[in-house]
Amino acid sequence: MIELYYWTTPNGHKITMFLEEVGLPYTIIPVNIGAGDQFKPDFLKIAPNNRIPAIIDREPVEGREPISIFESGAILLYLAEKTGQLIPSNLRERLEVIQWLFWQMAGLGPMAGQNHHFNQYAPEKIPYAINRYVNETGRLYAVLNKELADREFIGGHYSIADIAAYPWIVPHKNQGQNLDDFPNIKRWFEIIKVRPATVRAYEKAEAFKNQALDIEQSRTLLFNQSASTVQP
Repeated sequence: MIELYYWTTPNGHKITMFLEEVGLPYTIIPVNIGAGDQFKPDFLKIAPNNRIPAIIDREPVEGREPISIFESGAILLYLAEKTGQLIPSNLRERLEVIQWLFWQMAGLGPMAGQNHHFNQYAPEKIPYAINRYVNETGRLYAVLNKELADREFIGGHYSIADIAAYPWIVPHKNQGQNLDDFPNIKRWFEIIKVRPATVRAYEKAEAFKNQALDIEQSRTLLFNQSASTVQP
């Protein structure tokens, strides 16, 4: 059984998408980041960076004590290896998927996240920052659009690379991006959107819909942290 410490963010959706896709039993433990649950000592034991998602695998393959994992990319890679699904066994194909997983973790996610921040949450609208991150998000979309020019999915076959990227494309309008400008992404996006596992994963989020953050909560709990806020 997988215990998933979850909230309804793009990174949270990655893990429900994977788990629904492979049919691995799991239970959701909500971590309401708007209420500050991410700072609770029990959560910090498994997620020292106070970010969701995190998991505890109560039945690791090796059969020893439970394993806890934080960082969505690491979780996807672990679960893919555990199940032998959504990651190629061929070395070259496997490396391609891993590269695109790291691309999302290091590029698309952080840049789109800064895009969201300066467009929606920053108390002061700073044109330079907004333009910087909208343009960089657009550049990354163009990179992905090019990758998808001659293939249905990232790396060729549906994998953890697609699952990592998709939730960060869902809010494309809030990122100042028009999918009509990226036809290969648009085709890919529509295919993934209707996959039964994707539908089920996003339905899971509906249970927490009424607990969404407001802007002031976000500023207080999510964007005003410093070294002094890290738990000893």
